[in-house]
Amino acid sequence: MKVHVIVMPKRSVLDPQGVAVRNAVREAGVSGLQGVRVGKFLELEFETEPDAAGLDEVCRDLLSNPVIEDYVIERSAGRQI
Repeated sequence: MKVHVIVMPKRSVLDPQGVAVRNAVREAGVSGLQGVRVGKFLELEFETEPDAAGLDEVCRDLLSNPVIEDYVIERSAGRQI
C-alpha cells in the first residue's frame, strides 16, 4: 500500500524558494503566474495498512517542521486520512 505525504510551507510563512521559481518562470516568458509555493512530496510504501496515529506522528515529528509547514496524508487512491 502506498501513502503519499505532501508537505507545504504554511501560508503565513515566507517561501523564498517559491518566489525564486515564480520569478524564473516569469523571466522565461510565461505570463499570468501569480504565485508559487514549493513543498515536498513523499511516497511511502507499506506491506500492510499503516497505523493512522503512528503515521500522523511520524509526519508531524519527522517529515515536517510543524512550526513552518503543514502536511497532508493521502492513501494511494487519493483518500485523505
